[in-house]
Order: sequence, then C-alpha cells, then structure tokens
Amino acid sequence: MNLPFGRRLGNALGFLACAALIGYALYAEHVLGLPPCPLCIFQRVAVIAIGVLFLIATLHNPGRTGSRVYGSLIAIAGICGIAIAARHIWIQAQPPGSVAACGADLDYLMEIMPLTEVVSKVLTGSGECGTIDWTFLGLSMPWWVAAALAALVTFALLVNVARQPNDGGRG
Repeated sequence: MNLPFGRRLGNALGFLACAALIGYALYAEHVLGLPPCPLCIFQRVAVIAIGVLFLIATLHNPGRTGSRVYGSLIAIAGICGIAIAARHIWIQAQPPGSVAACGADLDYLMEIMPLTEVVSKVLTGSGECGTIDWTFLGLSMPWWVAAALAALVTFALLVNVARQPNDGGRG
C-alpha cells in the first residue's frame, strides 16, 4: 500500500505524534496533577524511544533497507511499550487489595538497586499502578497508551516497510 507522502514526511509525522503524546503526559502530570506511577514512566520511555527513532529516520532518510531497519526497531520498541501497558491494564483490573501495597518511588529504587532489579520490581506492579485516576471514554490512560502505541507501530511499518513513492530503487 502506498501512502500519499514519502518516508521522510511519514517519519516526521510519527515523531510529531510521539511529541504530542509526551506533551499530553506532561500536561496530565503538571497541570492536571496526575503523577505518573513507575509503569507510566516506562510507557513514556517507550514513546520517547519510538519518537527518537522516528526523528533519526526523518533526518537520515535512508533507502529501502535502512527504512526496514527503522520500521523494525520502532515495532520492537512499540511492542515492548504495549506489553508494559498491558501489564498496567492487568494490574488495574485486579480486585482492590490484591495488588501489593505501594512501594518506593522510581527515583529511590534507581538509587538503591541495579537497573535489572528495578525493571523487575516495577513490572510486578504496586498499589499505585492499580489506581485509576483518569479515564476518557471509559478507558484508563494505559488503554490509550496501548492504542496509541499500536497505531504508531502500524504507521511505522506502513511508512518504513511498505514500498513508498520515494523508494526510487534505493536499497
């Protein structure tokens, strides 16, 4: 399927979408007063990673093979982010009291533990990750993040893997 624009513009649009997502996350945190839990922070990292990859792909403007590499890297980062969001959704779906009580915040964990232990601890979730304090159309923030990441992965694959008008035989 050919999109009505080339790869460079498509990747720039992907970058702008990621910037908008992070912009809203910061708005929700600083204006709406919704501090992110550790799983929210990991989801932000996935969106930022995808945004950086889209930006590098925009600036690099590679041929077909390079674009496939970027598309694959974006897909990997997106799938990791979707998995984190799915874990967050699962934690939110648990009955009250069945998720461990709130633990230390992420900054403190990073100071006292190796990164691998921090990741493991965060992915097990805590009480603060089970709290739903924001919804839109009946869905919590992790649902929207998962949907946005799925859309970004799909868009990245369409832009970078499908044949585009600017392929020009570059490979």
